[in-house]
Amino acid sequence: MTATTTPDATISIPEVPLWRARLLMALSSLRSSWAMFAENPIGLIGLGVIVFYGLFAAAHPILMNTVWDPVVYDPVNGFDIEIAFHPSAPSMRHPLGTDVLGRDVLSQLMFSTRYEFALGMLAALATSIVATTIGAISAYYGGVIDLLLMRLADLVYMMPLLPILIVLGALMDIGMIELAIVLGLLFGFGGTAIVVKSQALSVKVKPFIEAARIAGGSDFHIIFKHMVPNLLPISLLYMMFTVNTAIAYEAILSFFGLTTIEMSWGLMINVTQVFGYLLRFDTWWLLFPASIAITTLCAAFYLVGRALDEVVNPRLRRR
Repeated sequence: MTATTTPDATISIPEVPLWRARLLMALSSLRSSWAMFAENPIGLIGLGVIVFYGLFAAAHPILMNTVWDPVVYDPVNGFDIEIAFHPSAPSMRHPLGTDVLGRDVLSQLMFSTRYEFALGMLAALATSIVATTIGAISAYYGGVIDLLLMRLADLVYMMPLLPILIVLGALMDIGMIELAIVLGLLFGFGGTAIVVKSQALSVKVKPFIEAARIAGGSDFHIIFKHMVPNLLPISLLYMMFTVNTAIAYEAILSFFGLTTIEMSWGLMINVTQVFGYLLRFDTWWLLFPASIAITTLCAAFYLVGRALDEVVNPRLRRR
């Protein structure tokens, strides 16, 4: 006996929701990108350092609420009256000693980490939004709009950033949010926009852009629905580089006393310098913890950025 089929017989295929299909594609792309990223040891080292500092920052409020006495270990107003002379050397009570004002250095270091992360992320997010928008608009329209935006980007790129920040710090109060916005605008309108625009030119000529235009999509729809999502990988890459640059500039401005941030690694070094302990190696705990933290966290974001470059940049991909 043989099985037969009739012309009326149909095979029902379950419909997959569009959101689920997109999610599955995104997860597949993420797994592939992670596999390429994991092959690069410097990227894993950088990611490990970033995770360490993230846990380092998260541990501070836990210690303040469970172990440490806020009167002694508050990073801004704390003071240990049981120690006769400050700064005091590292001990069991203060693993990294105290500063010249009697505040615990380890508590300051942990508390400042959250500000460094917040500043870096805010500056990177602002840079990504500005640079991606400028680059996509410039590449899509071309002509006079492209000329004006790219000449503005060239002008911002050639401007000396540090002197501008120093002047702004002298003229106005610069807190964490203000500094993040200023850095985001300067980076976003500068070299990052030029790089993103060059990538946007290759996206502009893709068949799906022309298909969206023929289907009646508006310029706004095409730019922000089709071009910008394809520019996010390159934007993510430059976000990593923006984070370490923002941390470095904040440390410089805080060292000169030009920010209103209540506590940061740069401000820790500033207090050391103001009280004349900067070049004294017998009080190394006043300088080295904050300096090493700045160096290692900036280096970590740079290493992650270099590893991401091999994932995002088609010329550097190994597979």
